[in-house]
Amino acid sequence: MACAVGFERFLKLKAPHVADFELVGEDGETPADLLAKAKVLVIGAGGLGCEILKNLAMSGFKNIDVIDMDTIDISNLNRQFLFRKKDVGQPKATVAAEFIRRRSPGINITAHYKRIQDMPEEFYLGLSLIICGLDSIEARRWINAYIHGLTEAHGFDGFKPIVDGGTEGLKGNMRVILPKHNACFECGLGMYPPKTTYPICTIANTPRLPEHCIEWASVLEWPRVFPSTKLDGDDVDHINWVVEQASQRAAKFSIAGVDFSLAQGVVKNIIPAIASTNAIVAAACVNEAFKIVTSCSPYLENSLLYTGDTGVYLLAYPLHQVEECLVCGQKEGAMSAPAESTLEELIDALKAHGTFQLKAPSLSVGGTSLYFQNPKALEEQTRPNLAKKLRDLFDDGATLTVTDPTLPTGLRVTVTFAAS
Repeated sequence: MACAVGFERFLKLKAPHVADFELVGEDGETPADLLAKAKVLVIGAGGLGCEILKNLAMSGFKNIDVIDMDTIDISNLNRQFLFRKKDVGQPKATVAAEFIRRRSPGINITAHYKRIQDMPEEFYLGLSLIICGLDSIEARRWINAYIHGLTEAHGFDGFKPIVDGGTEGLKGNMRVILPKHNACFECGLGMYPPKTTYPICTIANTPRLPEHCIEWASVLEWPRVFPSTKLDGDDVDHINWVVEQASQRAAKFSIAGVDFSLAQGVVKNIIPAIASTNAIVAAACVNEAFKIVTSCSPYLENSLLYTGDTGVYLLAYPLHQVEECLVCGQKEGAMSAPAESTLEELIDALKAHGTFQLKAPSLSVGGTSLYFQNPKALEEQTRPNLAKKLRDLFDDGATLTVTDPTLPTGLRVTVTFAAS
């Protein structure tokens, strides 16, 4: 079976009362036996991931994989407690796994210093459960869509429950996603605000916030002064230069608040993190993982919201599947655009679309490439189409195939021509 508990049986076990559950499995297995057999993947070894790994180890899980493509920075040490100053520069997954291994010798934990997209299908098919401790919406969308694809292709062998956690400052959330059986991550995508961006005209001409000055220094001034050097958010000298330039510009506009921490946060797009929030959300994640694997109690149906900025408040509520969901629904979308608009304007509209929230879409229609972001040769070949009008590229009501780094499969979008 794909997990210590057969998932056909697991999906029938949900009941309103704990008394309906048994602490001994069909084969006489105890909860400890089930935990020892389960193979859990933790995605992310940052602030939330460190807490999740610790909780799994202390809850009886014996087989853990952890994957993270990041390395340890000095700024991580105030909340990512599995790391020490000597570990700075080392892969997070490797150091975290070694710490857990030393602390709990009986646990089989394997580290993967790579992207989740680089793991083979066989790896995911061998898992029992996935816990996400990610701050990247793109990565969370990708793993959600990928596991739903495995479920479609392999049935219960590909069915892997996903426990998804996220934090931002004093707020946090957690989801239990049962592929094809309840609302997936994409169904609730509208709850997550898009990444904050600042208009170039504002940061160049009329800054009003310290962030505007920092963006001016990092986005406009750095490339002008250092055209052959990429700005490194982890390089102290680079950030100090940004702070100096941003502070001078802020002074001209009577703006206060530019400092090193804010500058690094803007440059690296760091999401605020508080250790106590990570601990609360991680505890909820592992609690649900424990219930799913052992069937000892009803699992969450299916969302949990923690708001610590207005008190210690937890709200559990159900999210329902969205019929037009790109992952677990019809996998098709529709939008309208003026026939006189350009392909580049259509791509911008796709990126700004509240339902799609795409990052770098590539488009084709009827087997013809309209515009592809990669590879470079194909991008150069299709670049002239960006300036062409839609009516010259395809007919009204045409269905475009859209691919994007946030999704492992293509999306079909029907475009109707609107009046200009």
